Amino acid sequence: MSYIISPEEAAARLEQPQTVFLDAQFVFGSPEKGYALYEAHHIPGAAYFHLDQDLSGPIETHGGRHPLPDVDAFIAKLRSAGVSNDSHVIVYDNTGGATAGRLWWMLHYLGHQHVQLLSQPLSQWIAKGYPVSAGKEAHAQGDFTPSVQTHLTVDYEDVLANLDNEQRVLLDARVPNVYTGEKKTKYKLTGHIPGAHNLFWEELLNDELEIRPDQELKALFAEIPADQEVVVYCGAGVTACADIVALKQLGYQNVKLYVGSWGDWSSYEESPTEGLERNR
Repeated sequence: MSYIISPEEAAARLEQPQTVFLDAQFVFGSPEKGYALYEAHHIPGAAYFHLDQDLSGPIETHGGRHPLPDVDAFIAKLRSAGVSNDSHVIVYDNTGGATAGRLWWMLHYLGHQHVQLLSQPLSQWIAKGYPVSAGKEAHAQGDFTPSVQTHLTVDYEDVLANLDNEQRVLLDARVPNVYTGEKKTKYKLTGHIPGAHNLFWEELLNDELEIRPDQELKALFAEIPADQEVVVYCGAGVTACADIVALKQLGYQNVKLYVGSWGDWSSYEESPTEGLERNR
Protein backbone atom coordinates (compact mmCIF):
# COMPACT_ATOMS: atom_id res chain seq x y z
CA MET A 1 0.00 0.00 0.00
CA SER A 2 1.21 3.48 -0.85
CA TYR A 3 1.85 5.71 2.16
CA ILE A 4 0.43 8.71 0.28
CA ILE A 5 -3.08 9.04 -1.17
CA SER A 6 -4.45 11.58 -3.63
CA PRO A 7 -7.66 13.54 -2.98
CA GLU A 8 -9.32 11.63 -5.82
CA GLU A 9 -8.50 8.27 -4.24
CA ALA A 10 -9.44 9.49 -0.76
CA ALA A 11 -12.79 10.86 -1.95
CA ALA A 12 -13.60 7.46 -3.42
CA ARG A 13 -13.26 5.98 0.07
CA LEU A 14 -15.62 8.41 1.80
CA GLU A 15 -18.54 5.98 1.94
CA GLN A 16 -16.49 2.91 2.80
CA PRO A 17 -17.19 1.89 6.42
CA GLN A 18 -13.61 0.95 7.29
CA THR A 19 -12.22 4.33 6.24
CA VAL A 20 -11.39 6.74 9.08
CA PHE A 21 -10.29 10.31 8.38
CA LEU A 22 -8.19 12.14 10.98
CA ASP A 23 -7.71 15.90 10.86
CA ALA A 24 -4.47 17.45 12.16
CA GLN A 25 -4.93 21.09 11.10
CA PHE A 26 -2.68 23.36 13.14
CA VAL A 27 -1.31 26.89 13.03
CA PHE A 28 2.20 27.20 14.47
CA GLY A 29 2.29 30.19 16.79
CA SER A 30 -1.50 30.18 17.22
CA PRO A 31 -2.27 26.70 18.53
CA GLU A 32 -5.90 27.51 19.31
CA LYS A 33 -6.66 28.16 15.63
CA GLY A 34 -6.32 24.56 14.47
CA TYR A 35 -9.55 23.40 16.06
CA ALA A 36 -11.32 26.50 14.78
CA LEU A 37 -10.23 25.55 11.27
CA TYR A 38 -11.51 22.02 11.85
CA GLU A 39 -14.88 23.27 13.08
CA ALA A 40 -15.20 25.49 10.02
CA HIS A 41 -14.24 22.85 7.43
CA HIS A 42 -13.18 19.23 7.63
CA ILE A 43 -13.59 16.06 5.61
CA PRO A 44 -16.93 14.45 6.58
CA GLY A 45 -16.58 12.15 9.56
CA ALA A 46 -13.05 13.27 10.44
CA ALA A 47 -11.93 13.45 14.08
CA TYR A 48 -9.61 16.22 15.19
CA PHE A 49 -6.13 15.67 16.67
CA HIS A 50 -4.36 18.66 18.22
CA LEU A 51 -0.57 18.77 17.88
CA ASP A 52 0.07 20.02 21.42
CA GLN A 53 -2.74 18.25 23.25
CA ASP A 54 -2.98 14.90 21.45
CA LEU A 55 0.27 14.34 19.55
CA SER A 56 2.70 15.61 22.20
CA GLY A 57 3.50 15.16 25.87
CA PRO A 58 4.53 17.68 28.55
CA ILE A 59 7.65 19.74 27.87
CA GLU A 60 10.53 19.12 30.27
CA THR A 61 14.15 20.27 30.58
CA HIS A 62 15.23 17.80 27.91
CA GLY A 63 13.27 15.95 25.26
CA GLY A 64 12.35 18.79 22.95
CA ARG A 65 9.20 20.85 22.44
CA HIS A 66 7.01 17.99 21.24
CA PRO A 67 7.89 14.80 23.11
CA LEU A 68 5.67 11.81 22.54
CA PRO A 69 2.36 11.80 24.41
CA ASP A 70 1.30 9.21 26.94
CA VAL A 71 0.76 6.11 24.79
CA ASP A 72 -2.36 4.94 26.62
CA ALA A 73 -3.99 8.36 26.31
CA PHE A 74 -3.19 8.51 22.61
CA ILE A 75 -4.58 5.02 22.02
CA ALA A 76 -7.76 6.02 23.83
CA LYS A 77 -8.03 9.06 21.56
CA LEU A 78 -7.61 6.88 18.47
CA ARG A 79 -10.31 4.51 19.64
CA SER A 80 -12.67 7.39 20.36
CA ALA A 81 -12.08 8.54 16.77
CA GLY A 82 -13.22 5.14 15.51
CA VAL A 83 -9.82 3.63 14.77
CA SER A 84 -9.49 -0.16 14.83
CA ASN A 85 -6.71 -2.37 13.55
CA ASP A 86 -8.58 -3.04 10.31
CA SER A 87 -9.40 0.64 9.72
CA HIS A 88 -8.08 2.36 6.62
CA VAL A 89 -6.82 5.60 8.17
CA ILE A 90 -6.29 8.74 6.09
CA VAL A 91 -4.67 11.74 7.79
CA TYR A 92 -4.49 15.31 6.54
CA ASP A 93 -3.83 18.89 7.63
CA ASN A 94 -3.87 22.42 6.19
CA THR A 95 -0.20 22.51 5.16
CA GLY A 96 0.54 19.40 3.11
CA GLY A 97 2.00 17.27 5.89
CA ALA A 98 3.64 19.44 8.55
CA THR A 99 1.43 18.08 11.36
CA ALA A 100 -0.44 15.26 9.64
CA GLY A 101 2.95 13.67 8.99
CA ARG A 102 3.47 13.48 12.75
CA LEU A 103 0.05 11.83 13.15
CA TRP A 104 0.89 9.40 10.33
CA TRP A 105 4.19 8.58 12.01
CA MET A 106 2.61 8.00 15.42
CA LEU A 107 0.15 5.50 13.96
CA HIS A 108 3.07 3.84 12.19
CA TYR A 109 4.97 3.83 15.51
CA LEU A 110 2.03 2.07 17.16
CA GLY A 111 2.03 -0.60 14.48
CA HIS A 112 -1.04 0.37 12.46
CA GLN A 113 -0.76 -1.20 9.03
CA HIS A 114 -3.15 0.91 6.96
CA VAL A 115 -2.33 4.61 7.26
CA GLN A 116 -2.01 7.10 4.42
CA LEU A 117 -1.21 10.81 4.25
CA LEU A 118 -3.41 12.93 1.99
CA SER A 119 -1.14 14.31 -0.71
CA GLN A 120 -2.62 17.83 -0.54
CA PRO A 121 -3.83 20.16 2.22
CA LEU A 122 -7.53 20.51 3.00
CA SER A 123 -7.68 23.77 1.02
CA GLN A 124 -6.98 21.83 -2.17
CA TRP A 125 -9.60 19.23 -1.26
CA ILE A 126 -12.11 22.08 -0.93
CA ALA A 127 -10.93 23.74 -4.16
CA LYS A 128 -11.51 20.50 -6.05
CA GLY A 129 -15.11 20.49 -4.89
CA TYR A 130 -15.00 17.48 -2.60
CA PRO A 131 -17.47 17.46 0.31
CA VAL A 132 -16.73 19.03 3.67
CA SER A 133 -18.54 19.21 6.99
CA ALA A 134 -18.53 21.74 9.83
CA GLY A 135 -18.93 21.55 13.59
CA LYS A 136 -18.44 18.50 15.77
CA GLU A 137 -18.64 14.85 14.73
CA ALA A 138 -19.84 11.71 16.50
CA HIS A 139 -17.76 8.57 16.08
CA ALA A 140 -18.30 4.90 16.75
CA GLN A 141 -15.84 3.50 19.25
CA GLY A 142 -12.88 1.69 17.71
CA ASP A 143 -10.88 -1.12 19.29
CA PHE A 144 -7.35 -0.45 18.06
CA THR A 145 -4.73 -2.61 19.78
CA PRO A 146 -1.18 -1.30 19.32
CA SER A 147 2.09 -3.04 18.64
CA VAL A 148 4.55 -0.35 19.66
CA GLN A 149 7.60 -0.15 17.38
CA THR A 150 10.13 1.27 19.82
CA HIS A 151 12.95 0.70 17.33
CA LEU A 152 11.58 3.55 15.19
CA THR A 153 12.89 6.21 17.58
CA VAL A 154 16.29 7.34 18.83
CA ASP A 155 17.19 9.57 21.76
CA TYR A 156 19.99 12.01 22.51
CA GLU A 157 22.41 9.41 23.82
CA ASP A 158 21.91 7.22 20.77
CA VAL A 159 22.51 10.07 18.32
CA LEU A 160 25.57 11.27 20.23
CA ALA A 161 27.08 7.78 20.41
CA ASN A 162 26.64 7.20 16.67
CA LEU A 163 27.97 10.43 15.17
CA ASP A 164 30.82 8.49 13.57
CA ASN A 165 28.68 5.51 12.54
CA GLU A 166 29.23 5.13 8.80
CA GLN A 167 26.13 2.95 8.52
CA ARG A 168 23.85 5.76 9.74
CA VAL A 169 22.76 8.90 7.90
CA LEU A 170 21.37 11.94 9.72
CA LEU A 171 18.80 14.04 7.88
CA ASP A 172 17.75 17.53 9.00
CA ALA A 173 14.29 18.62 7.78
CA ARG A 174 14.59 22.31 8.75
CA VAL A 175 14.81 25.32 6.45
CA PRO A 176 18.34 25.63 4.99
CA ASN A 177 19.36 28.90 6.69
CA VAL A 178 18.47 27.40 10.07
CA TYR A 179 20.39 24.23 9.21
CA THR A 180 23.49 26.25 8.32
CA GLY A 181 23.23 28.44 11.41
CA GLU A 182 22.75 31.66 9.43
CA LYS A 183 19.33 32.21 10.99
CA LYS A 184 19.04 32.28 14.75
CA THR A 185 16.16 30.54 16.50
CA LYS A 186 14.81 30.29 20.04
CA TYR A 187 17.30 27.55 20.84
CA LYS A 188 20.65 28.02 22.58
CA LEU A 189 22.58 26.48 19.72
CA THR A 190 22.50 27.13 16.00
CA GLY A 191 23.71 25.02 13.11
CA HIS A 192 23.08 21.31 12.82
CA ILE A 193 24.12 17.95 14.22
CA PRO A 194 27.57 17.08 12.83
CA GLY A 195 27.43 15.25 9.52
CA ALA A 196 23.70 15.76 8.94
CA HIS A 197 22.32 16.22 5.44
CA ASN A 198 19.54 18.76 4.87
CA LEU A 199 16.23 18.39 3.08
CA PHE A 200 13.71 21.04 4.09
CA TRP A 201 10.36 19.29 4.37
CA GLU A 202 8.59 21.90 2.20
CA GLU A 203 10.77 20.80 -0.73
CA LEU A 204 8.54 17.72 -0.81
CA LEU A 205 5.69 19.90 -2.11
CA ASN A 206 5.13 21.40 -5.54
CA ASP A 207 3.63 24.82 -6.27
CA GLU A 208 0.12 23.44 -5.67
CA LEU A 209 1.23 22.22 -2.20
CA GLU A 210 0.91 18.64 -3.38
CA ILE A 211 3.47 16.03 -2.39
CA ARG A 212 5.66 15.47 -5.41
CA PRO A 213 5.45 12.23 -7.41
CA ASP A 214 7.84 9.44 -6.49
CA GLN A 215 10.37 10.18 -9.22
CA GLU A 216 10.77 13.77 -8.05
CA LEU A 217 11.02 12.67 -4.43
CA LYS A 218 13.68 10.17 -5.41
CA ALA A 219 15.76 12.96 -6.93
CA LEU A 220 15.43 15.02 -3.74
CA PHE A 221 16.74 12.15 -1.63
CA ALA A 222 19.47 11.15 -4.09
CA GLU A 223 22.25 11.69 -1.51
CA ILE A 224 20.57 9.49 1.12
CA PRO A 225 21.64 5.82 0.73
CA ALA A 226 18.64 3.49 0.79
CA ASP A 227 20.66 0.65 2.31
CA GLN A 228 21.64 2.54 5.48
CA GLU A 229 19.85 3.55 8.65
CA VAL A 230 18.38 7.04 8.29
CA VAL A 231 17.65 9.17 11.36
CA VAL A 232 15.52 12.24 10.69
CA TYR A 233 15.14 15.30 12.90
CA CYS A 234 13.87 18.87 12.69
CA GLY A 235 13.32 21.56 15.30
CA ALA A 236 10.72 19.79 17.40
CA GLY A 237 10.20 16.31 15.96
CA VAL A 238 7.14 17.28 13.93
CA THR A 239 7.97 18.32 10.36
CA ALA A 240 10.70 15.66 10.26
CA CYS A 241 7.86 13.17 9.96
CA ALA A 242 6.97 14.54 6.53
CA ASP A 243 10.45 13.55 5.34
CA ILE A 244 9.94 10.13 6.93
CA VAL A 245 6.68 9.58 5.04
CA ALA A 246 8.45 10.41 1.78
CA LEU A 247 11.38 8.11 2.57
CA LYS A 248 9.03 5.25 3.40
CA GLN A 249 7.08 5.95 0.21
CA LEU A 250 10.33 5.50 -1.72
CA GLY A 251 11.04 2.15 -0.07
CA TYR A 252 13.57 3.13 2.57
CA GLN A 253 13.27 0.42 5.20
CA ASN A 254 15.34 1.58 8.16
CA VAL A 255 14.09 5.08 8.97
CA LYS A 256 13.91 6.48 12.50
CA LEU A 257 12.78 9.69 14.18
CA TYR A 258 14.86 11.62 16.68
CA VAL A 259 11.78 12.71 18.57
CA GLY A 260 13.51 15.39 20.64
CA SER A 261 15.21 16.78 17.53
CA TRP A 262 17.11 20.08 17.66
CA GLY A 263 15.19 21.29 20.70
CA ASP A 264 16.53 18.34 22.67
CA TRP A 265 20.01 18.50 21.13
CA SER A 266 20.26 22.20 21.94
CA SER A 267 19.16 21.66 25.54
CA TYR A 268 22.56 20.09 26.27
CA GLU A 269 25.21 22.82 26.35
CA GLU A 270 27.95 20.33 25.45
CA SER A 271 26.28 19.12 22.25
CA PRO A 272 28.62 19.26 19.26
CA THR A 273 27.33 21.20 16.24
CA GLU A 274 28.42 22.26 12.78
CA GLY A 275 27.88 25.74 11.40
CA LEU A 276 27.50 26.66 15.03
CA GLU A 277 27.18 29.87 16.82
CA ARG A 278 25.62 30.13 20.26
CA ASN A 279 22.57 32.33 20.53
CA ARG A 280 22.96 35.13 23.05
